[in-house]
Amino acid sequence: MFGVKDGVLYIENVSSMELVERLGTPLYVTSRAKLEENIRAYESAFPNAEILYAVKANNNLAIMRIIANHGFGADVFSGGELYMARIAGFKPEKILFNGNSKSDWEIEMGVECGVKFSVDSIDELYTIQKVAEKRGKVVEIAFRVNPDINPKTHPKIATGLKTSKFGIPWETTLDAYEKALELPNVKPVGIHCHIGSQIKEISPFVEALNKLFDLAIKLEEMGVEIDFIDVGGGLAIDYTGEGAPTPKDFANEIVPVFEDRKRDLSSDPKLWLEPGRSLVGNTTVLLTRVNAVKRAYKNFVAVDAGFNLLIRPVLYNAYHRVAVANKMNEREEEVYTIVGPICESGDVLAEDRRLPKVEKGDVIVIFDTGAYGFVMSSQYNGRPRCAEVLVDGDRYHVVREAETFGDLIYKQRIPNFLL
Repeated sequence: MFGVKDGVLYIENVSSMELVERLGTPLYVTSRAKLEENIRAYESAFPNAEILYAVKANNNLAIMRIIANHGFGADVFSGGELYMARIAGFKPEKILFNGNSKSDWEIEMGVECGVKFSVDSIDELYTIQKVAEKRGKVVEIAFRVNPDINPKTHPKIATGLKTSKFGIPWETTLDAYEKALELPNVKPVGIHCHIGSQIKEISPFVEALNKLFDLAIKLEEMGVEIDFIDVGGGLAIDYTGEGAPTPKDFANEIVPVFEDRKRDLSSDPKLWLEPGRSLVGNTTVLLTRVNAVKRAYKNFVAVDAGFNLLIRPVLYNAYHRVAVANKMNEREEEVYTIVGPICESGDVLAEDRRLPKVEKGDVIVIFDTGAYGFVMSSQYNGRPRCAEVLVDGDRYHVVREAETFGDLIYKQRIPNFLL
């Protein structure tokens, strides 16, 4: 899906240089073929599971429509994500409304749409009951439980630790379900957990799954019929070239445990998964033009994309592979640090990378930016956000137009007394 012809990076059959000449930089470019390949990998590995795409990873409507067309569900974390998921074509019965701090209006929106809820607190449970009662509906829920498991990932994306803000504390989970059973407009039908993101080892998922089944046994004794057990998402991708588990690797360890532990239950729950990064992360590159090369303490390559467009390296000290898109076959000559145009010393996209000789006007490609890339972008420093492009074979489609200066002040108003 990403290759080289005559020394130039190609996305499928489209030249990266053609794209930047026609559309400018910075530019996010996604390969539909790579996305379809990732989708098929999950379909093949988990033929009997319900797969819910984690919308937070990438909420571009075109990308979500491709995923929805395969019959996947959606894991949403806000009213805005629910709105976009519905436009993209995800069916409400296959949407799980997640989140630790849902506003009342978001709960009302979810109840009206007919989605399931992953409940994160007792306050939220009672709000759902109140809204559902008012509308004469019964809402199906799971509690998001905190299994207190170390996913062995970056602390800022570890969500299943005891100290995390997410989920019902493990020791109070049974009490939460007991309260739910007393409410006429709420029906507990599942169990949910999510232990983190960019997880390279599968053993924490297996540990979490076993804890969820231990809980399921006790819930059945209380009268809860378990329709699904959701182990969340978080499977890592290979940012560094050192390898990462595939969906098949994941299934080989998860599915046997799931099928074996189901024998302990009288109900017949379905396995639910919430992949995000592992579906979209490696589908996309960010193309960015070199504005200047400065020899100082280091060889700094200043490009026109910064953490306003890709915040992962700054936020998580994340590593992304980089190359010179118009010099893919040239010999690596020097070590460079790629920096953006943002007025912050931390605006470093890639540090100490050996590359061919870099010159003003070259195009740097940053790989594996399909997850938590554009979706976490901002207009900081008065920089309009860039366009997004979907490549399909030898054709490309602009699936998000680049912003203009007008978008920087859209919705702003100067009061009359200042005029």
